[in-house]
Amino acid sequence: MDLQALKKQEHQRRVKKGYMWALFCAVLWGLWYLPGTAVWVLNPFDEMYGEIAAGSGDGMALVIVAVLITAFNALTVILALMVWNGALGKFGEMKRTIKEFKPCSKWFFLASIFGGPIAILGSFMAMGFVGGAFAAVAALMYPVVGSILASKWYGEKISRRAFAGIGLIIAGGFTIFGGGVLTELGNGNVMWLGYLGGLMAATGWGIEGAIAGKGLDIAEPDVGLTLRFLGENIIWWIIIVPVLAIMGFPMFKYALLAFEPLTLLVLVFAGITFGFCYVTWYKSFPLIGVGRGQGIGNLYGLFAVIFIFLFFGDVPSWTILVGGALCLLGSTVMFSEDTSEMESLRGD
Repeated sequence: MDLQALKKQEHQRRVKKGYMWALFCAVLWGLWYLPGTAVWVLNPFDEMYGEIAAGSGDGMALVIVAVLITAFNALTVILALMVWNGALGKFGEMKRTIKEFKPCSKWFFLASIFGGPIAILGSFMAMGFVGGAFAAVAALMYPVVGSILASKWYGEKISRRAFAGIGLIIAGGFTIFGGGVLTELGNGNVMWLGYLGGLMAATGWGIEGAIAGKGLDIAEPDVGLTLRFLGENIIWWIIIVPVLAIMGFPMFKYALLAFEPLTLLVLVFAGITFGFCYVTWYKSFPLIGVGRGQGIGNLYGLFAVIFIFLFFGDVPSWTILVGGALCLLGSTVMFSEDTSEMESLRGD
């Protein structure tokens, strides 16, 4: 076998591995919506909602409870990632990456701003206001944001076929998202804060992916991801949660009450599924690019709808079924892409 054939074989192996990581991301991301939906009805978050709603209204109560749930989600994720990096023996690499702030780690701390207080908070808001199935599919438009920014910022190449696949997936997202909006408009009761949360999730995750792709030019995915969630925990537990407590909301009171066995189990399950979903998401970017990694990861919406139906019995509407079919078709188009077009992920 000549050198050119070996190079082609290695390239094909790298691409297949990237698609595999992105598919694992979709499955784990879909699973995350089970604990993410269930935690809303558990104490102390249920009690916290009642107390805040009595004085500040239902809308404010849902947003503040979403903040505390998102903060706990970040905490359980960072614990899972610390165990993961410890098992891989990467604490030394983590220390080195933190020191390289300007060329490297600053990107992950910046990604934590868009991924945490915008994307993940928005997704929990969508779960609380509209429901888990909607929240799962509301962010399906995020690959559009991510792929366009990656192309503009650092010249990531997206082939016509990849764009076609992403377009089909986004069409599926619009079908699912639009169906819910039109139904609620007909009923005269649109949960606008929930739809705002879905838009936050789509925008935040798209921007985060593009920013993280820049940091992953230098850092290892496992280490970079851990720094990203370290930044998010600082934002929640050092800045936002204390500020809300100073404003009079019972943040620390209910934070201490969250260590009930069932609630803790659900939060740990959320941390494990979401943490390793992010591990596989970040691992796919250097191999197949941000646009393709986000496009295949977008299958999480379909997996989430299936899991929510199996565990909670929520029957999907016809718009969800049609949208899910479009998502599958779009991912198939991306999977069947000629890998020779991906010889280089960036433009010259």
